[in-house]
Amino acid sequence: MDKKEKRFEEDIESALLKSGYEKGDLKTYNRERAIDMPKLVAFIEKTQPKQWIRYKKIYGENSEEKLYRRFQDSVEMHGLLYVLRHGFKDRGVSLKVCAFKPNSTLSDKVMFDYDANILTETRQFRYSNENENSIDIVLSLNGIPIVALELKDQLTGQSVVNAMRQWEEDRNPKEFCFHRDTRFLVYFAVDLYEVKMATELKGKDTYFLPFNQGSNGAGKVGGAGNPENPNGYATSYLWEHVLQKDTLMTIIQKYMLHECKETIDKNGKKCFKERMIFPRYHQLDAVSKMLADAKENGAGKNYLIQHSAGSGKSNSIAWLAYGLSNLFDRYDEPIFRSVIVVTDRRVLDSQLQDTIYQFDHVKGTVVKIDKNKTSKDLRDAINAGSKIIITTLQKFPVIFDQVEGTEGKNFAVIVDEAHSSQTGNSAKKLKAALADKEASLREFAEMEAKSEEEIKDEEDIIVEQMLAHGQHKNLSFFAFTATPKRQTLETFGEKDTEGHFHPYHIYSMKQAIDEGFILNVLDHYMTYQDCYKLVNETPENPEVPVSKAVQVIKKYETLHPYVLTQKVAIIVETYRSITAHKINGRAKAMVVTASRLHAVRYYQEIKKYIEDKNYNDINILVAFSGEVEVKGEKPYTETGMNERKDGTHIKENQLPKEFAGDEYQILVVAEKYQTGFDEPLLHTMFVDKKLKGVKAVQTLSRLNRTCPGKNDTLIIDFANTSEEIKNAFQPYYEETTLDKSVNVNLIYETQAKLRKYMLYDDEMVQKFIEVYKKSSSKQSDKDLGIITGILKPVISAYEDFNDDKRFMFKKTVRNFCKWYSYITTITRMFDRELEEEYIFCQFLDKLLPGIHDPDMKDIEDKLKLDYFKLKDTFDGEIKLEESSKDSELKNSKNVDMGRRVDNYEELNEILKEINDQFNGVLTESDRVMMTTLVVKTMSEDELKEYARKNDRQVYVRSIFPEFFEKIAMDCYLSQMDAFKKLYENKDLYNVIMNTIANESFKDFNRSISGTNVG
Repeated sequence: MDKKEKRFEEDIESALLKSGYEKGDLKTYNRERAIDMPKLVAFIEKTQPKQWIRYKKIYGENSEEKLYRRFQDSVEMHGLLYVLRHGFKDRGVSLKVCAFKPNSTLSDKVMFDYDANILTETRQFRYSNENENSIDIVLSLNGIPIVALELKDQLTGQSVVNAMRQWEEDRNPKEFCFHRDTRFLVYFAVDLYEVKMATELKGKDTYFLPFNQGSNGAGKVGGAGNPENPNGYATSYLWEHVLQKDTLMTIIQKYMLHECKETIDKNGKKCFKERMIFPRYHQLDAVSKMLADAKENGAGKNYLIQHSAGSGKSNSIAWLAYGLSNLFDRYDEPIFRSVIVVTDRRVLDSQLQDTIYQFDHVKGTVVKIDKNKTSKDLRDAINAGSKIIITTLQKFPVIFDQVEGTEGKNFAVIVDEAHSSQTGNSAKKLKAALADKEASLREFAEMEAKSEEEIKDEEDIIVEQMLAHGQHKNLSFFAFTATPKRQTLETFGEKDTEGHFHPYHIYSMKQAIDEGFILNVLDHYMTYQDCYKLVNETPENPEVPVSKAVQVIKKYETLHPYVLTQKVAIIVETYRSITAHKINGRAKAMVVTASRLHAVRYYQEIKKYIEDKNYNDINILVAFSGEVEVKGEKPYTETGMNERKDGTHIKENQLPKEFAGDEYQILVVAEKYQTGFDEPLLHTMFVDKKLKGVKAVQTLSRLNRTCPGKNDTLIIDFANTSEEIKNAFQPYYEETTLDKSVNVNLIYETQAKLRKYMLYDDEMVQKFIEVYKKSSSKQSDKDLGIITGILKPVISAYEDFNDDKRFMFKKTVRNFCKWYSYITTITRMFDRELEEEYIFCQFLDKLLPGIHDPDMKDIEDKLKLDYFKLKDTFDGEIKLEESSKDSELKNSKNVDMGRRVDNYEELNEILKEINDQFNGVLTESDRVMMTTLVVKTMSEDELKEYARKNDRQVYVRSIFPEFFEKIAMDCYLSQMDAFKKLYENKDLYNVIMNTIANESFKDFNRSISGTNVG
């Protein structure tokens, strides 16, 4: 057997030549210009004869030279990718340099032009006048080299690593043919088992991405690499599929992108980063499979795409949207009237428009219905049949009954970050707006054993709402998420023969990590536990509800200035000692807080700490919505707090770009930027918020984006345990599945539970519905009052219940509404009485008063932090398991909720329980140590004088450390066991010293009255 690399080349060449490529040579190839002009002229002569005749009349014998000059000028101005797609003009003559396959087969001329493309494959392609270096295989389009492959064979002792090194070290990126978007569009490094891909040569900085299928094949659960191929090479999919003529031409026409990102540097100047994007294999595979399936089967099918965070979902959505908008059936009719992209991400809005404009170069292809536009603009765009519409889900309830002409029309709906919101009222209104009402009406008429005309004559709004239930044959949903919930899987997933639900296509977190597309954010994880003791500072011992009291007490503890200073010290010093040196000195950190007030306080404390330490290498930003009201202080806003050096304020929509620059290093957030925020420079995250399930995965995954120089991440967690984080991530590490369908008949059990309270009956529901179902034109000015009057007896009887019974009834009403809404998303109940009771309960829920709770505000005034300590509880990698049963989600066996467990206890008893939980790791020695140090410090009269005569910074930084060293050493010599910990941990020593310095300065000056921590 011939094992040489030459044999590998020959086999690839043979496959390409059989698929329509011509064997290339270099006889007419101009190395200096990196083009084979005779081939380009041959294509133009054959496909554009009239234009070429006119061109030759203008330039005569210089036609070929002028053609090259105009071609090259256009490439230098717009880039090769643009010129391939749109051609160029020269003195009124429009010329194309290649032709793409038409979306429909109606035009024989377009197909003729497409078939006339000259695709050549050339081995040992000598590209340079400076040396005789050659590229193993080059693919050219009409004389223009566009794809380059370097091949290595493990049987000769080399691999894909050697191929990459060859691109990096032996190919001079200054060579004309290697200039970005000038000739070659993509570079492949290939061996017998793996493929790597880059779109630009930058020497040692060349950025290669894996271009593999996955160990078990594309779209399936697995790790890095490629599956075994019993019929040939493991990497043959590259030349047998991706580089086939039709696929390669489609990628050039509809996938490749020129991306330009704007950032701000530390001097406030705008910087632009440009790059070419070639689709990753999982993106190409997923989008092409969905398009092929929709073309084959038409509308009416749902697709769930479980692609890991950081895997390029935004581009996948853009490519899919464009492909669906140009999809034709076998009769050359468009399959979808409109493609509607449902998203809350502003960045996706602009990205979609920019991406699709590169393909079509026609404005108006994409209509964006953003916050500056109304729901009526959405209605008008749908009614006008706009090709691609970007909107939010919340706009549909306003216009769902105003969309016209859906009969016989199909719609594709792409859902970005599909979660349970897709099963709520807004999602139902989307279906009501787009569903083929005539088809639904026919189905309902069959169920009711009536004619369609009979039902139409009834003009019944209840029927209209029921027609929106379930799936619709004219609607196809394409739902993208990295973390599918139960409802997402049942609504959009595929059901197997055993009744389990699966995603249509998978690019798992595990595979993305194995392939290096994203980083494993659980590799370096540290957790801390708050250890503290709180006491009731007053003689009062009121009875308070346990759950509310615990919330107030935890809030008091986490917002306590002393607690914040301890955590802030860890945050800032960790950033300076670790994070600041990552990603070539450009790494950034995020602080995730529990509330908007926490974000404000963290921002203030970090700012103060930086100023006290005189650090000039850290700048911070804060992100939260709305206004934060603080007693005695002016309301805080995000824009008001984020102030530049020049005194101007950073607007909300400017923050991501500002943070991406070099001026700011830490971003403090409350809810915002925990999902959908893509900043590769984020390296470290400090978490001081309870995170569960999907929320934990989404939040921590902000760190997983890769970029040159980024090799790891760091998470320091003050609020969650390593076990809790593992449990949150495990279901989404590989494939997420659902065990079975929800039992839709369980809704009747909840209905029965509601009726057991005997607050309403069928007669009351019917009286309500008679008024509710009147059309707006027939409503009187008294109808709303009549409806509220019908519900008044229910509310009065409800208010006579005790707190526990009211809580249970209100929760049952909400559960009934929630579950009915979900059930009717996935199936058609066609139960009129149930639909009417659902509408009745929706109104009732809004009118039912909440449960009265005693005023808890004064609890904080009774609390005092007796002592506090942070204990590190975990440091290392949180390991996830492969093929774990925990990846299968379980559907609920009932729709009930637990009983209300709140009971009343005396405040002191609650404090004791909390202290027992969080104080267990504090030793008596710790308390002795802190108390002794504080007492001895406060007895130093000389230190008191210094505090009164100097400002805080001089006292804390210059004077106090010397005194503290003496005090601490005296304590250690007298009580070594109690104080040895102080000298075993330098960080602990510094934290205690700085804390006592600040507290003693305040006490000595008596200017700030605070809680002494002893």
